[in-house]
Amino acid sequence: MRDGYKVVDMDTHAGPSVETIFKFVEPSFKSRLPELDIYRGSPEMRKTSDRLRVGTIRYDRFPGTVPDEVQAQATPGGKTALEGRVGRDGGGGHHRVPPQPDVDGGNVEGRIRDMDLEGRDIDFLYPAGWTGSAIALPDPTLTEGVYRGFNYFNRDYCSQHQDRLKAPIHVTGANVEWAVAEIKTFGKDKWPGGVTVHLPEGMPVDHPDLDPVWEVMNDLDLPVAHHSIFFEPPYWPGYRDIWGNAAVARTAAHPWGAARLCSYFIVGQLFDRFPNLRVTVGEVGHGWLPHWLIRLGEMINYVSGTTPPLKYKPLEYAQMGRFSASAEPMEGPAMTKACIDILGDGCLTHQSDYPHAEAHFPDTAQMVIDWPIWKDLGETALRNHMGENAIKFFGSRL
Repeated sequence: MRDGYKVVDMDTHAGPSVETIFKFVEPSFKSRLPELDIYRGSPEMRKTSDRLRVGTIRYDRFPGTVPDEVQAQATPGGKTALEGRVGRDGGGGHHRVPPQPDVDGGNVEGRIRDMDLEGRDIDFLYPAGWTGSAIALPDPTLTEGVYRGFNYFNRDYCSQHQDRLKAPIHVTGANVEWAVAEIKTFGKDKWPGGVTVHLPEGMPVDHPDLDPVWEVMNDLDLPVAHHSIFFEPPYWPGYRDIWGNAAVARTAAHPWGAARLCSYFIVGQLFDRFPNLRVTVGEVGHGWLPHWLIRLGEMINYVSGTTPPLKYKPLEYAQMGRFSASAEPMEGPAMTKACIDILGDGCLTHQSDYPHAEAHFPDTAQMVIDWPIWKDLGETALRNHMGENAIKFFGSRL
C-alpha cells in the first residue's frame, strides 16, 4: 500500500541471465545447451549481459549521417541497441536509490524489500528482452526448451511470494500443440498472471491455427500479456524502415507493435469469440490508444467489407477492460487524464519498469498518486489506476 492505495505494478522485470535459465531447463535438454553458444556473444559480453542474441540490430546511425548497410543488419551474437547507452553503463537513469542486487535473477527477498519500500503490493514480472528472441532460433525444439526453462524459473521465483508476484507463461506459436500442453501444465498454478504467446515472423495473432491456444486460455481465465522489444526478434512492424537510429526506433517500436496487436484482437474477432480473453500491454505507452481505436473504428467503416462484423466498436473493447495498457509515467498527468476522459477509468494500469533505468525507484508510485489530475478525475479513478484495474484484469488468477 502507498498512502492507503493498493499498488499493482504491471510492468516490472525478472530478467535472469541465460546461465540462470540453464539451471531450470529439463534434464533431457541440457545436452543441447552448447547449440545456443553462438547466440550468447563473446565471453566478455556475457560478463555484463548474458543473453541470447539471435538477431540483434544495433541501430547505429547518428541522425544526419549516411546510412551504413552493414550497421543495419541483424547479427547473431551481436551487441544490442541498448548496451552502453542506458542505466549504469550509459545515461538515462531515474533511480534515486539503487534497487537491491540481482532482483532480476534470483534475489526474491531483495525484490520484496524494494516493493515494501515503494509501496507496491503486487509486481507483474516480464522477462528480459532475450526471451522473445528465442522464437527465432532455427530449431523450434530449441525455442521450446528455452521457454520451458523460463516457465520453471518463473514458477520458482514467484512461488516464494505467490500473493505478491505474478508472471506470464511463455509459449511459442510455432507449435500450437506444445503451447496448449505448456499452458495446461502451468495454468492451474497460482503464479501465472497471463500468457505471452511469442509468434514466429509472418504469423498473425488472429491466425486460425492459434485458436486452440486462445481456447485453453479462455477456459483457464488466463489473459494475454504483451511486452515488445525493438532490436531483436520478434521484430516490430517497420523495423527495417526506421532509418537506423536507436532512439527513434525505440520511440516507434513498442506502440506500433501494441497497436497492431490490439487491432487484430478486435478485427480478428478474438474478443468476440473468446469471452474471457483479455489483453494487457506493458511499456508501450498509452497516449496512442484512444487515437488508434477511434481511427480503427473509422477505417473499418470507410474501407468497407474488409473486416467481419463486430459486437462492439473498437473503442468499446478498451472501455470494457478487454484491452488495457500500462500507463508510462513519463507521458505525464495531462496525457493520462486525456486518455481516461476518452476511455473511462477502467482501462489504464500503473507501471514503473522496475528495476530498469526508466523506473523512478523508489518514487514512481508516490509520484503518480501525487498528480493533481486526480482532484478532477476523482478518488475511484485513482484507486482504479493504481491497482483495482489490474486486480480486475487478473480476475480469478489472484
